[in-house]
Amino acid sequence: MKKVIILGGYGNFGKRIVEELLDLQAVTLYITGRNKKKADLLRDKLQNKANAVLKTTVIDINAPTFKEKLKSISPDIVIHTSGPFQGQMPHVPQACLDVGAHYIDLSDDRSFVCGIKQLNQMAKDKNLLLVSGASSVPGLSSAVIEHYKGQFKELESIDIAIAPGNKAERGEATIRGILSYIGRPFKVYSNSKWEELYGWMSPRKLDFGGVVGKRWLANIDVPDLALFPKHYAVKNTVTFQAGLELPFLHWFMVLMAYFTKIGLVKNWAPLTKPIVKVSNLFKSLGTDIGGMRVEINGKSHNKTNKKIHWTLFADKGVGPYIPTISAVIIARKLLAGELKDTGATPCIGLYQLDDFAPYAEKLQLDYKEETVEQLLNP
Repeated sequence: MKKVIILGGYGNFGKRIVEELLDLQAVTLYITGRNKKKADLLRDKLQNKANAVLKTTVIDINAPTFKEKLKSISPDIVIHTSGPFQGQMPHVPQACLDVGAHYIDLSDDRSFVCGIKQLNQMAKDKNLLLVSGASSVPGLSSAVIEHYKGQFKELESIDIAIAPGNKAERGEATIRGILSYIGRPFKVYSNSKWEELYGWMSPRKLDFGGVVGKRWLANIDVPDLALFPKHYAVKNTVTFQAGLELPFLHWFMVLMAYFTKIGLVKNWAPLTKPIVKVSNLFKSLGTDIGGMRVEINGKSHNKTNKKIHWTLFADKGVGPYIPTISAVIIARKLLAGELKDTGATPCIGLYQLDDFAPYAEKLQLDYKEETVEQLLNP
């Protein structure tokens, strides 16, 4: 029996990963966290649907006995969903190295994801794969770019945007992560040089089309901003923004960011709980419809300007599944022996967009591609 530990297994993303791995044969899934009652409730709910064996246990990633607990189970794979990852030390992937387990996380924190490379040689020496950022970014975003990059001779810019629906389930850790950097400066590659932008500022409205329509966006600090300029040899600009569906909530966040920028508030993260409570008062408003768009601009091989839009639409409340799909795909590939890579790496180029397609079909996600080459070159 292969053993897979899901840290934070009953949380917003962890429970969805457990659901997506239920069909596995000869695998034991460990639903873990600090609250065994919550883990047991999820196990009991899913037990009758599972081919995999479901077990629960208490694992606190911050406890002194964390590594010993992992060692006692001797897992083949550890999937880390226990955010927020902002400010988190890499002790979890290090512990996985020490106990001989492959590691996958859902981090979208720039420093954490880029920092995984420090463990690269140790992971290679132990024939293990440590993957950080197996989420919407940079996991899915890079899969999209990998799919289309062959159509370009050179890339001028990459623009990524995510707009969740207001009714979509959101975890407290996700909110805390965003609050930790709103109004704070971070580096972006813009106009062929590194410049400074501020979190949740530079608001703009983008038309996603389809069921999503127009949404307000603002700056978000993600790993893509650090990784993509060099990895894809982007000549000009890499941008990433996200936003809230309800304009008054979005603009209130912009105001919060401004207060941080001018020094009135040092850090909003300690106020996560009351902010989440206030935002939940408005959860009945808006929709459960969200979207993701990746725009790639550059020169094609026939020396014309080329632009590709890849847009993903999610409704019926399935949006929160999207950040989990990269981790599920990689875990399945490791268990099946299909992924032979070793080392410690951000989640770039580890799976193809075609691997994403079955999950999109299952969740009834709709996505479309639009090429506007002819419009630029009549």
